[in-house]
Amino acid sequence: MRTLDNTLQQLLWEGTVIPAHPLALNEDRSIDETHQRLLTQYYMASGAGGIAVAVHSTQFEIRDPEINLFETVLKWASEEVEKAALQRPFIKIAGICGATAQAIQEAETALKYGYDIGLLSMGGLQSWTEQAILDRVRAVAAIIPVFGFYLQPAVGGRIFSYSFWRQFAEIENVVAIKCASFNRYQTLDVMRAVASSSRRDQIAMYTGNDDNIVNDLMTTYNFQVGKENVSIDFKGGLLGHWAVWTTKAVELLHEIKTYKKQPDNLAASRLLSKAIAVTDSNAAFFDPANAFHGCIPGLHEVLCRQGLMKGTWCLNPEENLSIGQKEEIDRVYSDYPDLNDDEFVKDFLKSRS
Repeated sequence: MRTLDNTLQQLLWEGTVIPAHPLALNEDRSIDETHQRLLTQYYMASGAGGIAVAVHSTQFEIRDPEINLFETVLKWASEEVEKAALQRPFIKIAGICGATAQAIQEAETALKYGYDIGLLSMGGLQSWTEQAILDRVRAVAAIIPVFGFYLQPAVGGRIFSYSFWRQFAEIENVVAIKCASFNRYQTLDVMRAVASSSRRDQIAMYTGNDDNIVNDLMTTYNFQVGKENVSIDFKGGLLGHWAVWTTKAVELLHEIKTYKKQPDNLAASRLLSKAIAVTDSNAAFFDPANAFHGCIPGLHEVLCRQGLMKGTWCLNPEENLSIGQKEEIDRVYSDYPDLNDDEFVKDFLKSRS
């Protein structure tokens, strides 16, 4: 069983920004190696504390036999991190999907390329019992540290019971959980389950609720567990939204951490106003108005404008920007100029030319 390095465990626990790595393509939908590697370089330069590769934002189709890019994206991202020789901790997270045999194989591939943690999706397992899924988690955790993942039903996830998460939290080598339920009730289930577990001091909670990023990070959850009052909070975020404007995400997390150390009404008011701006921007990127159809092309559109990608193409030719989505991205650029990091990216690209 591979366990997590203490330095990386500390970084997870302190809280950091982890972008979900997109997939850069050419117009013929072949992989664009130059921009794929450039994205990894951008996330390191931005101050992010890690990257999550081969996840939803990298497109699940990379696993299709006729596309076969799963190992490629893991390998290239890992090579760029090693090449950078960062003088700070940086977490490499690999997305893991599928039935148990596939998940085990992907976990072993992740280790082959030096990944620290597996982000274990529960998507596509709608017919499985909760106990069967927990057995799958145990099988993967016996190979690589596991980052749990509560994925919303709108993009292939399912709803799990409080009991499921209570048992999940007790599994050895589960080091973190990403809550991307996009639902406050279901988020509460996970937080309460972890707070009630014997491993609550070993599991770092990360928000994946792109619709509620700032509020999630600001909130402390308090639960009565037996005779003890237990506090638990989200340490950081592993987010598709943070694949764009990443430098500003790093600044935002720092601002929230500062507020939590010394809460005051003015800072709270400022952050809650920013929370609305961030959620409004996310609506433009993720396209909830059209059942999230344009959520990946929306991120590509921003990266393309900045020069970090060449186009919005996805592996699935049907996956395009929705009607009016480009105009919505124009609007949030105009309405919230302080949220983009275009100037940073301009300087970053100049330094690479």
